[in-house]
Amino acid sequence: MKIRIAHSPDSDDAFMFYAITAGRIDTEGLQIEHVLADIETLNREALKGTYEVSAISFHAYPYVADKYLVLPSGGSVGEGYGPIVVSKEELDTIKGKRVAIPGKLTTAYLVLKLFEEDFEEILMPFDEILKAVEEGKVDAGLVIHEGQLSYQDKGLKKFIDLGKWWQEKTGLPLPLGCNVVRKDLGIQTIRKIERLMKESIKYALEHKEEALEFARKYARDIREDKERTDKFVSMYVNERTLDYGEDGRQAVKLLIQLGIEKGIIKGDMPHTIFSDEVVS
Repeated sequence: MKIRIAHSPDSDDAFMFYAITAGRIDTEGLQIEHVLADIETLNREALKGTYEVSAISFHAYPYVADKYLVLPSGGSVGEGYGPIVVSKEELDTIKGKRVAIPGKLTTAYLVLKLFEEDFEEILMPFDEILKAVEEGKVDAGLVIHEGQLSYQDKGLKKFIDLGKWWQEKTGLPLPLGCNVVRKDLGIQTIRKIERLMKESIKYALEHKEEALEFARKYARDIREDKERTDKFVSMYVNERTLDYGEDGRQAVKLLIQLGIEKGIIKGDMPHTIFSDEVVS
C-alpha cells in the first residue's frame, strides 16, 4: 500500500522522518512517498483530505477532524518556548500594528490571537517574514521554524515568545504541530503508521548524529551553524515527540477549546483527537 507522508522541508521534520527516508526501519509493507510543502499549504491540503499522513498545525485540526486523527507520536511541542514576534524597533504593544503572519491556520497565529486580538495581519510565506520586518514593510513579524534562532542575525528584537507566554498563562507546554492520519485507511493500517512514526523518531533520537547530519541540509538560514541547527532540532524533536504525555494532551484540548471560546476557531471540539484513543 502506498502512503504519502506530507511534511515541511525543515530540519526538525527531516530529523523526525530520517529513518523512514533512509530506509533504516521496517515499513511493514507500506510504500512511503514523501511530499514536502510549507505548513500553511499542508493545512490547506488537509482540509481536502489530500494526503494519507500529513504534518499540520493544531489550529487546523478541528477543521479536518472529520477526515483525520492525530498520531500519538510526531508532535512539535514547545516547553516554555515557541513562535516569537520580532520587530525592527522596540515595541510596547502590537495592538493596531501591521504584523506579518505565516498563515491563518498556523498554531502560531492562533496563539498570537489569544495573546492580542487587535492587530492588522499581513499574510506572507513564513520564510519572507524576517526580511519584511528588516525592510520595514511591517511593524512586526510572527516567526516560526529556524527563524526563532536566527532573527538576531538581522538585528531584530524579540517582542514576545508565545510559548513562554502560554506556559505562564496555563502551566502547560505549547502543542504547535502534529502528524495526522486519514481515518479511511482503516484501523489496521493506522496502527502500522502509529508504529512507523514512533520507530522513526526513536531511531533518530538513538542515532542522533547520523540523523542530524541529514537534517542540517534542511536548516535554511542556520544551515552553516551546526550548534544552532542541532539546538533547533532538539527543541522540537524530543521525548514529547515520541509521546505527548498526559499534560501535552491536556494542552492540545485546552488550546482548541480556548480558540473556540474566543471565536478564532469556528466549530466544535472534536469528539476524538488521538488515533490511539480509537478502539479497534
